[in-house]
Amino acid sequence: MRSITKISFSFLAKEWGSDREKPNTMKKIAWGLLCAGSLLTACDSTTKEEKEVMTEIQNPFYNNYNTPFEVPPFDEIKNEHFKPAILKGIEQQREEVTQIASETRRPTFENTIEALELSGDLLNRVTTVFYNLNSARTDEEIQKLSKELAPEISAHDDFIYLNSALYKRVKAVYAEKDELDLTEEQQKLLEKTHKNFVRKGADLGTDDKERLKEINSKLSVLNLEFGQNVLAETNNYKLVIDDEKDLSGLSQNLINAAAANAEAAGHEGKWVFTLHNPSLLPFLSYADNRELRKEIWEAYRKRGYTDNEYDNRPIIKEITALRAEKAQLLGYDHHADYVLEKRMAGEIERVYDLLDEIWKPAVARAEVEAGDIQKMIEEEGHDFELQPYDWRYYTEKIRASRFDFDESEVKPYFSLGSVREGIFSVTQKLWGLSYKKIEDIPVYHPDVTAYEVFDKDETHLGVLYMDFHPRSSKRGGAWMTSYRTQTTEAGKRKAPVISIVCNFSKPGKNKPALLTFDEVTTFFHEFGHALHGLLSDVTYQSLAGTNVPTDFVELPSQVLENWAADPEVMKMYAFHYKTGEVIPDELINKLQEGATFNQGFATVEYLAASMLDLDYHSQTKALGKTVEEFERESMKKIGLPDQIIPRYRSTYFNHIFAGGYSAGYYSYIWSGVLDSDAFAAFKETELFNPELAQKFRKNILERGGTREAMDMYVAFRGSEPDIKPLLRKRGLLEKPAKLKDRELK
Repeated sequence: MRSITKISFSFLAKEWGSDREKPNTMKKIAWGLLCAGSLLTACDSTTKEEKEVMTEIQNPFYNNYNTPFEVPPFDEIKNEHFKPAILKGIEQQREEVTQIASETRRPTFENTIEALELSGDLLNRVTTVFYNLNSARTDEEIQKLSKELAPEISAHDDFIYLNSALYKRVKAVYAEKDELDLTEEQQKLLEKTHKNFVRKGADLGTDDKERLKEINSKLSVLNLEFGQNVLAETNNYKLVIDDEKDLSGLSQNLINAAAANAEAAGHEGKWVFTLHNPSLLPFLSYADNRELRKEIWEAYRKRGYTDNEYDNRPIIKEITALRAEKAQLLGYDHHADYVLEKRMAGEIERVYDLLDEIWKPAVARAEVEAGDIQKMIEEEGHDFELQPYDWRYYTEKIRASRFDFDESEVKPYFSLGSVREGIFSVTQKLWGLSYKKIEDIPVYHPDVTAYEVFDKDETHLGVLYMDFHPRSSKRGGAWMTSYRTQTTEAGKRKAPVISIVCNFSKPGKNKPALLTFDEVTTFFHEFGHALHGLLSDVTYQSLAGTNVPTDFVELPSQVLENWAADPEVMKMYAFHYKTGEVIPDELINKLQEGATFNQGFATVEYLAASMLDLDYHSQTKALGKTVEEFERESMKKIGLPDQIIPRYRSTYFNHIFAGGYSAGYYSYIWSGVLDSDAFAAFKETELFNPELAQKFRKNILERGGTREAMDMYVAFRGSEPDIKPLLRKRGLLEKPAKLKDRELK
């Protein structure tokens, strides 16, 4: 939300004294002017009060950002600035909300709905930076602050949405919605605002409101603790290898990275592997030492399950119980009912039906894959049964055998810089976008780069930050976020500031960062989210960019992945980092042939996590069993093969217990139906069909949440999506051949 009145707290700004007049104001101003030339050092004889005032002057959140494109001044922002700015932001928005609620004029869209939308500028600016840094560049102080401030922010949210006088005005405007002369976007904002009040308890009685406040406050802290525990567990484990023979099977690039990890950790001459994906997954896929694969896999799957200070099991039980209680307070059967009301799916039965429809062919495919692996194990002369820590290792062996494929063959063609330029080219061909690196701009970490993004007519679209490599201060995974969401002010588009954060392998001493093909598609995926933010062209911030239902938000990201794998596109970005040679057709064919390989496993582990999520959040009361028992019974119910675990087990399932995907992890496969159907439209015509690309931009990328999601999709495609393109892409339409009919090369 933005503030109607922007207040400058600089002593050189006239508005400061008039808005904050106090008995000692003139004394403070005089002192401030004397010290204006040296704000970073205190005057010799300053009182405690004067030092506090000086700190306030220096807080970069209190002034308009004097930076390129008004991006956050990361080089000036210190941890000490966050708490006072957040508390002041809360205070300012409380004043704005109180003024709206006590307005004596008849409630209108402008003086109630729009005024509320425009409130809270300072709070929005500071919390956006604070929570983004808590994910991408955190430290103990930020983590401590986040837990300390969470109840304050939760209480402030309750102050707004449980404000009876304010809700009365919102309800009055909503009651007249059919008679008001509103644009489609204004109508959507009115509906969303009213629904938010209802869903946040505005219709509850006094006692229930008080209980809801308690629940919200507890959840705000528990969600943070869960994520912090996962990060701590991930960072705390190191597999230290001191015998070179234990590196057998690993690529030289990975060995070099492990040596660098060891040097950084004080283990010179050794090799260190971690639970961060660029280290973990290649080790599980290629390390010949089965016992070491088991060791690192056990550490991975037991994160949060250990009896230590980072044990997430009690937090899960408390979160699920509180969410169930909150949902029932608000009139829903369970948390999933509450969540799905605002999703495309609408109800839990539709989600289970979709997952079941894909589960059956996926499990059948996975069983065939498991049979192939067991056959190879036996052919090698081993007598052990396939275990989860064997799956990736033997999958790569079978891939190499069946398709004559080795990941190390293709990685040299996927340097990070080349892939980035390829994405730039794809978006240029589709929408005419162009990019210029910005050298002199504040960044929050030396790894971060920034680009100015231009439209086809060379007008400024926004700023894009990119942060690619893992570090202990960054949580795992990949995501897109924003430091400023697009809005329209006085008829002029205010451009967004968007960020992509990933965890790709770092460059070597004499090599650029080389990506696996999975990392290539991840880059395309997150860039699709970035486009959703960058191309947004709406009026109101709360409806802009990715402010859409969770099971629709993955459409722009996942659809762009399809271009990554297309042979024509691959030749636009896949160049050997040494020779500059374009990737040969032979390697492209190998990637294409293996496109559906191991999709049984990939689909099953994802669907298992999706169903685990729904099972947790369809509970109507506190769990009557341990987390281990609940997870085990949930997986037994669907028939999860013993050799596969859910993509995320309960205690490190950040998406649902620390992120915004509770009862919504299914969204990736729901959006997968959409993106597969959408890309089929391009394949049916031409890959860079300008008319179709423009329809996708105008009806989806630019529209944010200003229309119903399915209406936007139908406006682009002309019909609702078909599930067949998704099943075909994953190789799940065809019945898998029986094992006796399959031969390993």
